[in-house]
Amino acid sequence: MTRRIAFAYDCKEDYLAAGFSPQEVMEFDGALTIAGIAAALRGLGHLVDRVGSGVELARRLAAGERWDLVFSIAEGVRGRSREAQVPALCELFDQPYVFSDPLTCALTLDKALAKRVVRDCGVPTAPFAVVSDPAQARTVSLPPPLFVKPVAEGSSKGVTARSLVHSSSELEEVCAGLLAQFRQPLLVESFLPGREVTVGVVGSGGHARVLGIMEVIFTSSAEAEAYTAVNKGEYEHRVQYKLLSGEPLSWQAETYALAAYRALGCRDAGRVDLRCDSAGVPNFLEINPLPGLDPDRSDLPILTRLSGRSYSWLLGEILHSAEERAGHSGRQNPAA
Repeated sequence: MTRRIAFAYDCKEDYLAAGFSPQEVMEFDGALTIAGIAAALRGLGHLVDRVGSGVELARRLAAGERWDLVFSIAEGVRGRSREAQVPALCELFDQPYVFSDPLTCALTLDKALAKRVVRDCGVPTAPFAVVSDPAQARTVSLPPPLFVKPVAEGSSKGVTARSLVHSSSELEEVCAGLLAQFRQPLLVESFLPGREVTVGVVGSGGHARVLGIMEVIFTSSAEAEAYTAVNKGEYEHRVQYKLLSGEPLSWQAETYALAAYRALGCRDAGRVDLRCDSAGVPNFLEINPLPGLDPDRSDLPILTRLSGRSYSWLLGEILHSAEERAGHSGRQNPAA
């Protein structure tokens, strides 16, 4: 069935032209990616209205416009609830939309809060602390090595080779620098030295299912201790991807990823990142309920491709999940 879809996004080039820095727009999609997603949605037979930012969507909703669905990859500009802005706007105007609700989008962007929820549900996660000012770094009692990153950023923003620290003095120095740079609390967690996997999930609630488990393998030219911003940005040379199945790690990863996805209330699609501890047990790192959808570079489309499915298939599954929730009445189902 043909749907009228409003496509919301934050275009990197638009924000750069408005004076934002490259670091501020690191999470945003470029014009080519946005055009590719719109073309894929049209290829599925839908009518796509490229609305743009959440502010423009607000103007048009307030003016009385409505669509069958809002498909949003808009990240928002500021605040730890920025990814919740478009979903909240849609709920305010009773406008059906794709992906998770405002609570889930806000909760999962704060990595420490998300870790507390999944830990309470029995999903392993590394011991951690939150540092809000440089003096707090001296009170962290976790033994090194430790890993440090901003608590509410995506796309490996703020994750560099310096994120791995081996002493209390180094922790204080790195925390001071990151706090000054990002002006938000930091997540400090015990370093997980094992294999790293990302798990793609589609669907909602009891219908959620894993579409694949992909190991992230660092090459000799990579920053080897983590999936850093540099490794992601230059993935063709620094990273290899391998689809996993039929081994204990893949079974554990599937179990923990689905448990985390459901516990956090994710809908339609998401990506769960896990890393193994010294005993080989996968631990929860973070979850992205608004996964990157660049057809070539984003992890979820790469994983989909490795599993033998097309990019169009992935978008079709996401839309199908959202349509099932919206139902025939055109209203969002609060119990989904």
